[in-house]
Amino acid sequence: MVSTTAEGERSAPGRISTRRTFLKASSLLAWLLTMPFSKAAAFMEGFPVRTVERDTFQFDPSAGKIRWSGGMQDEAYRLVIDGLVEKQLIMAYQDLKRLSQVTQVSDLHCVEGWSVSDIRWGGFRFEELLKRVTRKPGADYAVFHAIGQTASRPAGQGHYVESFPVSDLVDARQQCLLALSMDGEPLPHDHGAPLRVVAPFSLGYKNIKYVRRVEFAEKPQPGWWTLANPIYPVHAPVSKDRLRQK
Repeated sequence: MVSTTAEGERSAPGRISTRRTFLKASSLLAWLLTMPFSKAAAFMEGFPVRTVERDTFQFDPSAGKIRWSGGMQDEAYRLVIDGLVEKQLIMAYQDLKRLSQVTQVSDLHCVEGWSVSDIRWGGFRFEELLKRVTRKPGADYAVFHAIGQTASRPAGQGHYVESFPVSDLVDARQQCLLALSMDGEPLPHDHGAPLRVVAPFSLGYKNIKYVRRVEFAEKPQPGWWTLANPIYPVHAPVSKDRLRQK
């Protein structure tokens, strides 16, 4: 439900697990999904999350700052909303926390075939951003950009991106959320701090983490994984047979 990949995506394009590793991982996941949610959540906190971002930053929610490694200067987190808008909008972390907040419990479905059920997210709806900007004609898509650089650059794309139709982001049936918290606590780094997209009816790689910019555009932009390998489509709805809520 990044930028970055959602939990469980491959660590590099084209990398293939061995059959033995796959069977072990499948058994572990089956066991995890039988656990009570509170225990499963605790287990997931310590579970290694594979991502395509370089490990060069952390987010400090108490200070609202991105802490860079390698001698880079720390910086205050800012969400930039630009592109086809009349005036650019910049919001600090505390500004986002002051928006009308909602909580939802939803599932995450990985493109590799597994799912994690009943994740409790907290954050705000995309409409909260639309209230604060004036879009120009044709601004029908939102392109999300992530903090940091990726380990590889498919088609020259060096940071994680994903895009959605604005109509999907505001459709109540899609239950899209811009998440600031998970299980009642600020998002941990592995799950996308400070801000991530939660799109329960889209496959996991669409649920971009570490969001720092929302760019309004006329057309969808192929996401990082789509550029890395076209088998990952731009539009990636979860198949109905995997959904508990039809």
